[in-house]
Amino acid sequence: MLGRTLREVSAALKQGQVTPTELCKKCLSLIKKTKYLNAYITVSEEVALKQAEESERRYKQGQSLGDLDGIPVAVKDNFSTAGIETTCASNMLKGYIPPYNATVVQKLLDQGALLMGKTNLDEFAMGALGSDTGGSTRNPAAHCGLVGFKPSYGLVSRHGLIPLVNSMDVPGIFTRCVDDTAIVLGILAGHDPKDSTTVQDPIKLSRIPSEVDVSRLCIGIPKEYLVPELSSEIRSLWSQAADLFESEGAKVIEVSLPHTCYSIVCYHVLCTSEVASNMARFDGLQYGHRSGIDVSTEAMYAATRQEGFNDVVRGRILSGNFFLLKENYENYFVKAQKVRRLILRDFVNVFDSGVDVLLTPTTLTEAVPYLEFIKEDNRTRSAQDDIFTQAVNMAGLPAVSVPVALSNQGLPIGLQFIGRAFCDQQLLTVAKWFEKQVQFPVIQLQDLMDDGSLVLENGKLTSVSLTQ
Repeated sequence: MLGRTLREVSAALKQGQVTPTELCKKCLSLIKKTKYLNAYITVSEEVALKQAEESERRYKQGQSLGDLDGIPVAVKDNFSTAGIETTCASNMLKGYIPPYNATVVQKLLDQGALLMGKTNLDEFAMGALGSDTGGSTRNPAAHCGLVGFKPSYGLVSRHGLIPLVNSMDVPGIFTRCVDDTAIVLGILAGHDPKDSTTVQDPIKLSRIPSEVDVSRLCIGIPKEYLVPELSSEIRSLWSQAADLFESEGAKVIEVSLPHTCYSIVCYHVLCTSEVASNMARFDGLQYGHRSGIDVSTEAMYAATRQEGFNDVVRGRILSGNFFLLKENYENYFVKAQKVRRLILRDFVNVFDSGVDVLLTPTTLTEAVPYLEFIKEDNRTRSAQDDIFTQAVNMAGLPAVSVPVALSNQGLPIGLQFIGRAFCDQQLLTVAKWFEKQVQFPVIQLQDLMDDGSLVLENGKLTSVSLTQ
């Protein structure tokens, strides 16, 4: 049951093949069995079981709230959850219990979803793991064989999402298939009076059609994304994907996004500048961690931030404050904002030329072994991981990573589709068609063995060791 899609599990609940409580207990058992992965910061077992009982009662009374009723969900620990500790994986917020739910969390709960807990992340989401600031949904999705979706900026409320970079942050969605993403998006999308950046117009997202005619589509292939660091495997799969669209009658053309080469530097300046501004609120006076040093107010401030933030966060605060200094503001922050506008204009020009969707890699390579990963510092690693993803955040466009194949090492590889602003449904429609063609093997979680090995549904991969 745990390896099925959201729609399949929802149907099983409605038909009585499984109860919400049984499903909840299965998920909690899996969470406990894989505790060594450190995937969860907080497991809300009592809350989830109580929610499951309420869901079960609704099903017995024939009053299901919809497709999400009784479906287990997990929320990244930078989304506020009422009565449940929300830490952003930081000592600065250890013990902080919000009095309210983030809008996206409340919308899930209103539909009867079961909150299993809060998942782990880089401190304050300053890395590549749900919310998406520069690729933090799409990158891990590509590495894990999942669909990772970043909505258009303003389509989904950010209220209750503890901010990293206000102008780029969006709640992201991880699912097993594109259809499931569309279901969740349909629930989350829309105006929120608590978030002035959300769209004012009513949002109508219909069900994605089963049959799609791609022959009328124009698919753009950005030439700037063909970088030397791109692995030969991903380059080949990217080419095959383009050929697949072409073979079905779609028009596939090379396009140019000329300011792509400046996007990583531009992203770094704007990201760290907004980080410095957002992190200023953590001073030890209002909430969160407070140092015991009381020699002076200034000493308390300094000690609180030294103890509460890790090296990566402090480094980004330092960089951001440097860019925002009076003598540097025009040369760094203002120039970066101008370059950001040029990056957006590149995308607009391409879409205005008749291109419907862009097809790109999501990552440079498959997931690298941990010992290789730690050889690079955080800044270098982030720049490498976000090379194909962060420009989309600066432009506010929707993008989705879809798993396409397993590498020679048996690890998942994903490709990215980028759409026009607020054409999220069209983007997901194309992604669903592509997903149907490639038939990526689904990892069956119920086959998780005691040693942490995974078995694929089609038997192509007998096991993948998750233990160190």
